[in-house]
Amino acid sequence: MIDYRIDRRAAIPAYLQIVAQTRQALEQGRLAVGDQLPTAREVVASAGINPNTVLKAYRELERQGLVEGRVGTGTFVTGDLVRLRTDLVSPLAGRLRDWLDAAADGGMTRHEIEALVTTILDERERGTVR
Repeated sequence: MIDYRIDRRAAIPAYLQIVAQTRQALEQGRLAVGDQLPTAREVVASAGINPNTVLKAYRELERQGLVEGRVGTGTFVTGDLVRLRTDLVSPLAGRLRDWLDAAADGGMTRHEIEALVTTILDERERGTVR
């Protein structure tokens, strides 16, 4: 079971903190498909926030395909971040493999490819992408 910690001084709204903490728990394997999230009442009691805030967070998690509310029984994890990412990653991985094949066919070494990718990532972080 996850125990939400709400930072009232944070610029991030409480409901988004719940969403982020839930996603982090999924990424770290502390939550898995089939696990039940705490009830809104439990979160209100432990975190001292408005029930509507909890419900808004749970609706957002449902919208993201990660949880499902079941009338009378609670909210359960139904989505796996790894599986959800696979939907995005698979096509990108295929394109990346094609690009790597073209780079290797063009004579680039692994180190040159890594250097190129690192340079472009660094440019993106600095906002200097051409």
